[in-house]
Amino acid sequence: MKRYIFVTGGVVSSLGKGIISASIGKLLQARGYSITIQKFDPYINIDPGTLNPYEHGECYVTVDGMETDLDLGHYERFTGIRTTRANSFTTGKIYKAVIDKERRGDYLGKTIQVVPHITDEIKRRMLRENDEDVDFVISEIGGTIGDIESAPFLEAIRQLKWELGNRAVSVHLTYVPYLRAADELKTKPTQHSVKEMQGAGIQPDVLVLRTEKHLSDGIRQKVASFCNVDLECVVQSEDLPSIYDVPVNMQNQGLDSAILRKFGVPVGETPKMEGWHRFLELQRTANKEVRVGLVGKYDLQDAYKSIRESLILAGIYNHVKVKIDFINSENITEENVSEKLSQVAGILVCPGFGQRGIEGKIIAVEYARTHNLPAFGICLGMQMMVIEFARNVLKYSDAHSAEMDPATEHNVIDLMEEQKSVTNMGGTMRLGAYDCTLRAGSRVAEIYGTSQISERHRHRYEFNNRYKEEYEKHGMQCVGVNPGNDLVEVVEIPDHRWFIGTQFHPEYSSTVLHPHPLFMSFVQEVAK
Repeated sequence: MKRYIFVTGGVVSSLGKGIISASIGKLLQARGYSITIQKFDPYINIDPGTLNPYEHGECYVTVDGMETDLDLGHYERFTGIRTTRANSFTTGKIYKAVIDKERRGDYLGKTIQVVPHITDEIKRRMLRENDEDVDFVISEIGGTIGDIESAPFLEAIRQLKWELGNRAVSVHLTYVPYLRAADELKTKPTQHSVKEMQGAGIQPDVLVLRTEKHLSDGIRQKVASFCNVDLECVVQSEDLPSIYDVPVNMQNQGLDSAILRKFGVPVGETPKMEGWHRFLELQRTANKEVRVGLVGKYDLQDAYKSIRESLILAGIYNHVKVKIDFINSENITEENVSEKLSQVAGILVCPGFGQRGIEGKIIAVEYARTHNLPAFGICLGMQMMVIEFARNVLKYSDAHSAEMDPATEHNVIDLMEEQKSVTNMGGTMRLGAYDCTLRAGSRVAEIYGTSQISERHRHRYEFNNRYKEEYEKHGMQCVGVNPGNDLVEVVEIPDHRWFIGTQFHPEYSSTVLHPHPLFMSFVQEVAK
């Protein structure tokens, strides 16, 4: 019998609902339960695929090719589950489904309204009735209480709480600010946030209080009394050294126990979570610092979230702390590249789209190749490696991608054949997991320990196979190809310390307990 946990947020956004949702999932998994986590975003876009990273951060891609919110990356890294298009919904996606039904005549001429038609569509997705093997469904609602666009989601939760009884629990994450001038922690914003929830007909069962300062039992008791919540169900989420400390902190405060009691489920013994604690111990004892240059154009931490976390996780398992230096590729020139890269032990050339910052990436790649500096290129980063090699080794000075220069004579990166008839931008790239065959004896096959892999993609342009033989003759090997269409997925230079580019996104597959082998190998090399 499935049970449902609804995670909402109040006062301000960016409190960490995704981390709390992932932590709840991890703690329930540790108790032997199967879980799934889904994100409901109130914005009207169908998905974040066409959103600027400055607006929304990283666009995370599921194995079945859905462009989603970056919180799904947290879900996967914490729990090891593999999310799909059934784990990510937006207001736009919900409304489109309802409108499509109306156009087909499914409603038999009825007037379509927010209640019940929109809320019924939300409820249907929240219930996940086809997932028979899942014990707990965790639904995170984006935004904050009081947002106009969140109202249908709250109404759906209100109805489900009434219909499901003790099979539904509401977890509300809110903020307790510290006023430095008064030297006081203020609970009033939390009280107002809970009143907003109550006004929507939802009584929170559990409160998670985000705070920069430790909350006394007196403050927790005050919140419990004013918000009609049991004291044991008021837990605090203090600022911690890393997000990976959050599950253990939540377990120590009994968050999972409180949720199970609300469901009327026996709590049992507290799980040891030995693998997680081993990871945290490695994190605490890593004392050597290595600097990796992240060469990209989005100077925003969330824009490359999965890459950053993958580097950090690989560092921990290599007993080092990876210090990430963002290097804006727009500011890299032939004159300053040596200075820009002088403090890093390796570079990772980031994915992205568009002309801005391209030449700086190419200059950084040339420096890394000619100075034996470990270099890792992902998606557009790999394409920059290919273009740089064509310009400076193959001597095609005008070599470029057809994306940036459609008129170039040497389009070593070209638009994929199946993309040439595409007109709509949203959700039409080569998306999701595809197979790749690695060449026996190659560096990358040695890293993976197998010749058959599957990785996730998000691109429209590809390596132009017309140049493949020429590249291989001059030292850049095309060592990974898709077995179905011969698309080049991986390039490497065997004579270099570590010079590998992947058309796919390995960062999407890296988790806390299973860091990705490519990131492990790259960090191992830069740590030497």
